[in-house]
Amino acid sequence: MLEELKTFIAVVEYENFTKAGESINLSQPSVSVHIKNLESYFNTELITRSVKKKTIVITESGVLLYKRAKEILKLLENTKDELKNVSNTIKGHLKIGASLTIGEYFLPGFLGEFSKEYPDVEIELLIENTTNICDKIKNLKIDIGLIEGVAPSFDFNQNYFLEDRMVLMLPYNDPMVSKEFSYTLLKDRRWIARENGSGTREYLNMFLTTKEIIPKSMMVLGSNYSVKEAVKNNLGITLISNYVAEEGVKNKELSVIELKENYKRHFSYITPKDMMISKATDVFIKKLIDYSATINYLK
Repeated sequence: MLEELKTFIAVVEYENFTKAGESINLSQPSVSVHIKNLESYFNTELITRSVKKKTIVITESGVLLYKRAKEILKLLENTKDELKNVSNTIKGHLKIGASLTIGEYFLPGFLGEFSKEYPDVEIELLIENTTNICDKIKNLKIDIGLIEGVAPSFDFNQNYFLEDRMVLMLPYNDPMVSKEFSYTLLKDRRWIARENGSGTREYLNMFLTTKEIIPKSMMVLGSNYSVKEAVKNNLGITLISNYVAEEGVKNKELSVIELKENYKRHFSYITPKDMMISKATDVFIKKLIDYSATINYLK
């Protein structure tokens, strides 16, 4: 039954019998047999096939089975890890998804310490924007997600672990640095922004709307590094995490202005809802909270 469930998951995700078979090293006829076995076992149609259009449609029953199949396989994987951890040694494979600010500027230091303490935990890290990380948690493709700001839905558990300060980032010799700051100075400037779906972009949009700032123009870039480089090269200004700006300020490549209001957001971790997490994930969360508390204390 497990092999049939794995096959069904592949068919749903690839929306094609042949591609699904290739992904799990099965022939197309074998894939068809697995699907028929499942439909016979559950006594329901899981997939509607269109011979003329060569397409498949997942039925309502199929959508439910897909969700349950992912949960079953995840539970088995977690159980396998727990059985390995009967001794005091924590082992397992931990799939982490992180938004760009966290993945690029916070996680490297933390993962270095975590891996020293738990060398038998194999870590797989995926860095994408907040929306994509949330989707992967929802579809059980990763064990834990680390995101900026508020999650876009209630399909998972969310808990804050670190406070993040937002600053106005400008080129190093920008004339605004030497002036008395006023929000009116921001109304005729070119802004550098992250793409939609980014937690940083969400916060920038909220800031511009709240302060009634209409940018002269806006350049959209897909990573914090490219945003930082654009600002450094006088292409515009932006609102961004202090973690991103910190090194550039130390190297006298960038300037920051601390805004009059206290602009803060939080980093949070998210896990699948109504799912038991693995021992490795549990230890990861505890160490993450301890590490973050140390950083907040040092600030």
